[in-house]
Amino acid sequence: RRFLYIITVVLKNIFRSTVLGLRTWSVFLGARQGNTVLPAFKPCQCRFYANWTLTGICKHDETLLNQPVRQYARPSRKKQEFPSQLQDLHPSLLKHEYASVPLAQSVDDVVKKLLTLELANHSEKLRLKEEQLIATVRRDENDRSSTEVNVAILTVRIRNFQEHLHKHPKDKANKRWMLMAIDSRKKKLKFLRRTCYDSFEKVCQELGITYMFPPEYYRRVTRRWLAKKAFCNKVFQEVQKQKAEQREKQRAAEAKGKEPTSYTEPQGTVA
Repeated sequence: RRFLYIITVVLKNIFRSTVLGLRTWSVFLGARQGNTVLPAFKPCQCRFYANWTLTGICKHDETLLNQPVRQYARPSRKKQEFPSQLQDLHPSLLKHEYASVPLAQSVDDVVKKLLTLELANHSEKLRLKEEQLIATVRRDENDRSSTEVNVAILTVRIRNFQEHLHKHPKDKANKRWMLMAIDSRKKKLKFLRRTCYDSFEKVCQELGITYMFPPEYYRRVTRRWLAKKAFCNKVFQEVQKQKAEQREKQRAAEAKGKEPTSYTEPQGTVA
């Protein structure tokens, strides 16, 4: 069997090379008889031929094109630029640690580059952005633990995660952290809306947050669910009937116990 398989493979290869040679020879003969120019050769991958094939076949004065090769490679699509929350931070702004130092404004240019955002890393820029958002929603100058401040901090983190995931969509760990931060912010906004609605409106307006109400509970209606619901309703009705009968019996027993009994004088003993 193995010998027969080898023979068939060799014969197939010989047949394919023969067909390729005959096709090439027919093209040259047609070009010679019709006095036409030979078509250009284009190297491409084919299923039945080795390395190249003709792009057209000249038959008299007509050029018959072969079936075009499938385009397996997709064109590259550029991703839309995601707006960064750090775009409004000018490089000449001082870092948060040196913003309150008056001497930082009068230092040398080389030192000032080190104190400003021109050479700052991403975490330092995020810190300054966080402080800017906190300053817009805090209750007083010393407020660092209120619900409004926590919402501002979570908003900076969420937007940073969104910007990162737009560039690296397969980063599952950061996606998980982002979803956890979104859930935490939802809980805090829900609490703030219930306790102090004016602060809730201010926070949403200053931070650009759109509060979405949670969806109503929805369950798909199936035959099994309908049958189970009908059965539960029957059981509930039977239980209510039994409880009503027990109440009637209890009331009847209480009524009998409260009925006045006839008074009979005790007969004394004769001495």
